Amino acid sequence: MSRPVRVPCAVLAAIALAVLASACGTERIAIPASDSAHTGAVLFSQRCSGCHTLSYAATHGSATDPRTAQMNNGPNFDIRCERPVTRVLYAIENGGFSGAIMPQNIVVGQDAREVAQFVSKYAGGQAPALVGQTPCNAQSVGALPAPGQSATTAAKSAGSGVQEGVGKNLAPGGSTATNPATVTKGGAAKAHRGGRSTGKRPPQRRAKRKHARPRTIRKHARR
Repeated sequence: MSRPVRVPCAVLAAIALAVLASACGTERIAIPASDSAHTGAVLFSQRCSGCHTLSYAATHGSATDPRTAQMNNGPNFDIRCERPVTRVLYAIENGGFSGAIMPQNIVVGQDAREVAQFVSKYAGGQAPALVGQTPCNAQSVGALPAPGQSATTAAKSAGSGVQEGVGKNLAPGGSTATNPATVTKGGAAKAHRGGRSTGKRPPQRRAKRKHARPRTIRKHARR
């Protein structure tokens, strides 16, 4: 009586495993082959999926909970805007903006340009609206440097930081917030007088004592 029951159970188990196996491969790159960014999406999926999340490339490498984040969990590009495109190319060439974790030149040459174009075009699709900040889809993607020229050399020749965000504190959602404190070479805050920077420390006033020390009157003992 038990053998006829075991056969259907084994068949059902095999079917269930087949369904699960097929479901695991349903998430694919959402960029059609006709899109100019398709090659960059494929490269991103192959080289960047371990550390970054970007749904268009079917990658989930970013941490979902900051409390359980690992050192290699990079920014979530679904919610972080990455424009202009030279910013992305600079990060690829230099290992991000800190160079501490991401390897430099994880893709090179034309592959790096393809990845930069893909990320710049499709990152930030789920970025939250922030007061005083232009929405990601309203920001210009910009143009890549001339063929054979890197974003790093382009930034140096331009005399300014093409990599927007360097020297700034990255806020949630990919926004940038500059440090309001201006510090001189000696480390002292600049004092402004008449709209000009003096480079001197602002005068410090001595706090007044609230309680004066009581005078002690010495009494002379009678002889």
